[in-house]
Amino acid sequence: MRQLQSVLRPRTPEMVQLLGKFVRCESPSHQKAAVDRFGEIVAAEWQRRGAKVRVLRHPARGNQVRAEMWLGEGRPRGQLMVLGHLDTVYPLGTLATMPFRVQGGRAFGPGTFDMKGGLVIALAAIDALAELGIQPKKRLVFFWNSDEEIGSHASRAAIEREARKSDAVLVLEPAAGANGKLKTARKGLGTAELIISGRAAHAGLDPGAGVNAVHELAEQIVRLEHLNKAKRGIALQATVIEGGTVSNVVPHHARAEIDIRYTHLADAAKIDRQLRRLRAILPNARVEVRGGINRPPLERTPAVVRLFHHARDLMHALGRDLGEAWTGGGSDGNFTAALGVPTLDGLGAVGNGAHSAIEHVIIRSLPVRAALLAGLLATL
Repeated sequence: MRQLQSVLRPRTPEMVQLLGKFVRCESPSHQKAAVDRFGEIVAAEWQRRGAKVRVLRHPARGNQVRAEMWLGEGRPRGQLMVLGHLDTVYPLGTLATMPFRVQGGRAFGPGTFDMKGGLVIALAAIDALAELGIQPKKRLVFFWNSDEEIGSHASRAAIEREARKSDAVLVLEPAAGANGKLKTARKGLGTAELIISGRAAHAGLDPGAGVNAVHELAEQIVRLEHLNKAKRGIALQATVIEGGTVSNVVPHHARAEIDIRYTHLADAAKIDRQLRRLRAILPNARVEVRGGINRPPLERTPAVVRLFHHARDLMHALGRDLGEAWTGGGSDGNFTAALGVPTLDGLGAVGNGAHSAIEHVIIRSLPVRAALLAGLLATL
């Protein structure tokens, strides 16, 4: 570990320069051409390092990039998967008001923290292993998804297919907190749409002839509140509400988006059944439920704990502590963990401000995180 850190620390300016190159190529999830442009840049970096690169093309979403490396001799003894994403939440043109900049030991810009910093860390880790002649025992597969920020609908199947062939999955999503904690548990999540149909009527002349869709929606939201189980880690919240047309008309239509979070995979089917069983309360109203669970949870299983303890031991070799964290947000690691593949998340950059105007990474942490990833690749 000390050798890895010693060769990576002088590479910090190169890492920052590459991060700037990545950030300046904007890659919003919904802009296929932009994501594809960035994917080509990332693919070229891996090809320069001798990786076997395959681009998984998609007609509607950005193409995914798979880079495979075997640094050993003979036949690999299994496979490790390193997982991350190319897309960001920022629309094209954000760089005009939020340019990449370095200030006070931090690198700012759209996607620096979530998660282009992680992409840089992966490349630096491979550079360090190659420079020191360290030969991992396993084949290394780096999979860069193109639509993580919008649910990974286009890439989930490919992620799961690769994960099933892997002995462990290392996820380069941002670390948790200023101390760079790894994420050993994440909630599962989903989004449901509750659509209410009523009947319009004049609110003053003949209100009884109407069926108030907004009132029905309010009743349903109260009903959903009763499904929340804080101790179990289940939370359903109405986050977007729409309904009505003008103030003197009984509304005939209303809708709500429901954010779903849950901790245990065993609860997914129950939550889905409860949503599908919702029935109208007001006479002649109609209730329709669309959507539902999207991501399973990443549960803190014994296999995940063993993986975390291994990472912590590597950091102790550098005289540094390494903590773990639980988070309510999801990542592609949720998919791989639900398959039973040991998954360690939050191995990416240390920083703050994801999805905001102050998004940044702490520059001095970049070589340390690259050393940690390299150490895992070399010893798992």
